[in-house]
Amino acid sequence: MKKFFTSESVSEGHPDKLCDQISDAILDACLEQDPESKVACEVFVSGNFLVIGGEISSSAKVNYEEITKWVLSRVGYNNKETGIDPQTCEILIKIKEQSKDISLGVDKEDTGAGDQGIMFGYATNETSNYMPCAIQIAHDLVHLASKLRKLNQFKYAQPDMKSQVTMDYENYKNPRIDTILMSIQHDENYDEKEFKNFIVNNIMNVIAKKHNLNTDFKVLINPTGRFVIGGPISDAGLTGRKIIVDSYGGYARHGGGAFSGKDPSKVDRSAAYMARYVAKNLVAAGLADQLEIQVSYAIGVSNPISIFVESFGTNKVPYAVIYKAINETFNFNVKSIIETLDLKKPIYFRTSKYGHFGKKEFSWEKLDKVRLLEKYL
Repeated sequence: MKKFFTSESVSEGHPDKLCDQISDAILDACLEQDPESKVACEVFVSGNFLVIGGEISSSAKVNYEEITKWVLSRVGYNNKETGIDPQTCEILIKIKEQSKDISLGVDKEDTGAGDQGIMFGYATNETSNYMPCAIQIAHDLVHLASKLRKLNQFKYAQPDMKSQVTMDYENYKNPRIDTILMSIQHDENYDEKEFKNFIVNNIMNVIAKKHNLNTDFKVLINPTGRFVIGGPISDAGLTGRKIIVDSYGGYARHGGGAFSGKDPSKVDRSAAYMARYVAKNLVAAGLADQLEIQVSYAIGVSNPISIFVESFGTNKVPYAVIYKAINETFNFNVKSIIETLDLKKPIYFRTSKYGHFGKKEFSWEKLDKVRLLEKYL
């Protein structure tokens, strides 16, 4: 029996991702000058109009407009006809300070959680970076397409792109790609056949081979037949609206809190990173083939209320041993998370596109606890 699972990703030119990047670029600018900055930055964009709002308490002096224009130009938008024009777009700034009520619980010696909530972390040995296959392939497709466009090697392409990958898990140990869908914004006057052949041969097949998977998958490219109007001129964008793309592509649960634009005192971000770090090390150590961890917090309280583990029947040791390994090896105290993962550095712009997980350069992706955890086998 066929068993399908599908995940999607979007490029850095997608309106929601534009907002994530601006939010995280502002966060980085604050942390670069003041590592103790408290930031909750939200961005909304529609057409040639952009709003920056939220709460920021920091000694940093940040030029929000300059950062916004830098991000838009870096992505590749340069006129309002194809998406948004960094030079002429209207930018409205609505930033206020963090609530003093929240500060009471956060700004103390033993840092309290910036809000209540639930967070999830996940890892699977399905791929070399311990990410689900469908979301990783989806990320790689739009990442490569965007890279080729910026190198002027992808003729006719514009910044707004989406990918969707359907995996066939009939044989779980040997999955296959069933379908790849890509929707890519293009010039008004373009050669459709040349455009689509390039996508299949230079993007889809390249990524499939990179993952040692089949190339006889079904192909869908711009199913409406035309994708000229894109970016913010086509759809409004908002920070935090691609939380499933940012995490595990729907393969694991999500607590609902977005990541981008939030400093590490916000456990929506930092605890989700920590949960991924723990899950990845446990799977890499061989305690399970896949692992999902849930943590929950109360605002102003430093330690989690609960920790829950699910292995989906793949655990190699009893759950009691897994919980023991977590409790003896890791610390979900908010201050400890920030110190363990070194989260007060301006590292966040790099997370704001093509997923927050599975990239070796991030501290929550390091496998430095595997040796310690192997003793629990």
